Amino acid sequence: MAKITLEDISFTYEGNIPALRNISLEFDQGTCYSIEGPNGCGKSTLFRILLGLSFPDFGRYLFDGEEINEKKLKQDEFSISFHKKIGFVFQNPEVQLFSKTVEDELAFGPRQLGISENEIRKKVDYYLELLKLTDLRDRAPFYMSGGEKKRCALASVLIMEPGVLILDEPLNGLDEENEEFLLSFLKELKSDGRLIIFSTHRKDVALAFADRRIFMTKEHRIANT
Repeated sequence: MAKITLEDISFTYEGNIPALRNISLEFDQGTCYSIEGPNGCGKSTLFRILLGLSFPDFGRYLFDGEEINEKKLKQDEFSISFHKKIGFVFQNPEVQLFSKTVEDELAFGPRQLGISENEIRKKVDYYLELLKLTDLRDRAPFYMSGGEKKRCALASVLIMEPGVLILDEPLNGLDEENEEFLLSFLKELKSDGRLIIFSTHRKDVALAFADRRIFMTKEHRIANT
């Protein structure tokens, strides 16, 4: 079960630079949401708050009814539990790829959880096949194409089986073939009952993928729709 509630949150950067103003939203399990709006409207800040990397100046962030704040995320057990529930794929996959091989990249997260090597191998094999990466398992991620890197980053997140998946411009920079594959794959993910939130500048992607479209304005608010 995953439900996210934002109650009238606001966030301002140093120098009195506003990023979010009075944002109230609900995100429900089994639903896919697009976050749309001009550059600088606050989409990245919103994602940072959802991931527990930044905290609102005002308002509350609730995850399954429990408030997420800086104090709680300083508690190791709570922090580990929370971050296992949310997977994030960066717009630029190179930001999150660091292992020597694709196989090691996928295995890293499960190893941190103490999963047995036998179980890790099974999970790695499954997600390599799912994302069409089997033939690249021994390849260094930095020597792959943009589409292959994106699929590797997605596989390394999905192997942790998060209930919430957040994607920053998931199709950005992909060629037509990889874009078609990834869009089809993401549509299939919706049937798994995950809560999916993604940002995009493309109306066609939002229409094809999102159950609900959320628009942010240059004033850092949610547009009335």
